[in-house]
Amino acid sequence: MIKPFYARTALVLVSALMIAAAAPAAGSVSRLADDGAINSGKETHAHDDAQHGVSEGHLPPTNNNVTKIGNIDLFAGAEEPGRIADVAVMGNYAYLTAFYAPECDRGGVYIVDISDPTSPKQVSKISSHVGTFSGEGSQVISLNTPSFTGDLLIYQNEICPGSKVGVGGITLIDVTNPLKPKKLVEGFGDFSVKGKSQTHSNETHSAFAWQDGSQAYAVLVDNEEAEDIDIIDITNPSRPKLISETSLADQTKQPNGAVHGDAAFLHDMVVKEIDGIQTMLVSYWDGGYAKLNVENPASPQFIADTDFAAVDPVRFEVTNGAQVISPEGNGHQAEFTRDNQFFIATDEDFDPYRVTATMGDGTAFTAVQGSDVPQINVNTTLAGDTRGVGLACDAATILPADASHTVAVIERGVCDFAVKVQNVEAKGYLGAIVFNRTGDGGCEALVSMLVTAGIPAVFVSRTDGFRILGGLPAGYSCDASGAGTAAPPVGTDGQTVDLKAVFDGWGYVHLYDANTMAEVDQYYLPEGQDPAFAAGFGDLSVHEVATDPDEDLAYVSYYAGGFRVLSYGPTGLKEVGSYIDEGGNNFWGVQVYTHPNGQKYVLASDRDSGLYILQYTGP
Repeated sequence: MIKPFYARTALVLVSALMIAAAAPAAGSVSRLADDGAINSGKETHAHDDAQHGVSEGHLPPTNNNVTKIGNIDLFAGAEEPGRIADVAVMGNYAYLTAFYAPECDRGGVYIVDISDPTSPKQVSKISSHVGTFSGEGSQVISLNTPSFTGDLLIYQNEICPGSKVGVGGITLIDVTNPLKPKKLVEGFGDFSVKGKSQTHSNETHSAFAWQDGSQAYAVLVDNEEAEDIDIIDITNPSRPKLISETSLADQTKQPNGAVHGDAAFLHDMVVKEIDGIQTMLVSYWDGGYAKLNVENPASPQFIADTDFAAVDPVRFEVTNGAQVISPEGNGHQAEFTRDNQFFIATDEDFDPYRVTATMGDGTAFTAVQGSDVPQINVNTTLAGDTRGVGLACDAATILPADASHTVAVIERGVCDFAVKVQNVEAKGYLGAIVFNRTGDGGCEALVSMLVTAGIPAVFVSRTDGFRILGGLPAGYSCDASGAGTAAPPVGTDGQTVDLKAVFDGWGYVHLYDANTMAEVDQYYLPEGQDPAFAAGFGDLSVHEVATDPDEDLAYVSYYAGGFRVLSYGPTGLKEVGSYIDEGGNNFWGVQVYTHPNGQKYVLASDRDSGLYILQYTGP
């Protein structure tokens, strides 16, 4: 789930096998912990999204079976990298959400007249609330309910960091006349956390609307709670009602070690009527893809979900079996195919490296890199002798680093991660390893740390912390009640550690059987699996997919990898078309539709400029 003020990192878990953290308990609220643990969609997007909009080169231009019909640079060549997010379309108008880059003030939606697709023109802009921006999941739907007839624009709201006036939730706009958009509701969503009301609704990362008979509904990603599938009745869009909240963290949780991460939360969803059943397809980050029966949206019913393979199939194939690692597992977005026999899903990965970690005795261990710290990558390693420094909350208690002790090993607890890591940095340590505490969320659970410092810092399980500091003592224990073996004393001489990065590729595309939920095939950019393209060519991860309503085709936005057209079937996925403009692209959203002129086009939003109108011309 992007930004100048967000650190460019991934939730990087090290070693081929990882220890999965426990999913949030049913009914629990998943929010930023007091010590700076990143444990919800909100914090994950916040620290992981420098990915969108970073400009660092591109792939060469290409044009295979795709024609550019027209495009518009909404900034007339001015530098606005990362300003554009998703794209929606209805009739003669396209709607592009405005992100926060390069500075976060207010976003909104640009409205573009595409009646002449060869010459798109901006006609207006709907501004978000002050301190608010928009990204994923914009949509225009034609509604015909007892309370509203016309075209309704829906988009999500996220709050600029530090803003006191931003709003969350969704905004609903009557765009029956796109030249005179009418705001019906702004910032509606879930206005409570832990049962306590608040002045603005929870931030929303994506949204999708549908009509069923005379009723209309919208589902949104609640970015701040474990119950992150929020469904709203929008039959009267001027008076929406929150009717259900659901979490699938437990149902979608992958087997231990199955994915390269352990933060299961909703990222995106669509709803489609299949065999008379309103069926929701959800994409769960680190959880995979699942189907829900939403015939009764007030009580969604789980149907089935996917499991990722134990070994990443793409890396195994590309390396001829030489690289055996867990899949990334970042369930980002998915759509059913036209005949509902398959669904095609995007697995987003913005860090083409992951870290391997070993102790001096050869034991491999799993670690999670902190957010705003130097990242262990192809140019940066963390190796050396270790020393236990306790909680590291009081700088006076920390022994200074020396030639034999360059990496500090810290116990989680009492103060936040930033204080701990900055304290050991001030004492001359070149890196920090924080191991988990006892108690709820402790022991073997892994978290990502929201931490700013000038040295690499990683998080490990309590067991691995003990192993680094001399091994597990007889009778070692740790449990959620807070009981367990006390941490090794301050000054404990630990063994050496060696953390370094290995190439594991960018994100790619999955094809699943929609009935069995079994994986059929994958598609990947060849350059995205080549370490020669790990830097200097832009982000080569996949982002979104749109399936063709008439043919066995899918259209994919691949950031700097450009626009790709895939054919699909029982035998798998095959690229049949591609497009990258002169000077490169940075594609985010993609929508296929039939223009009032009778032609089928695909609209793609370019993060750095605006809108492209493309047409597939292949067989």
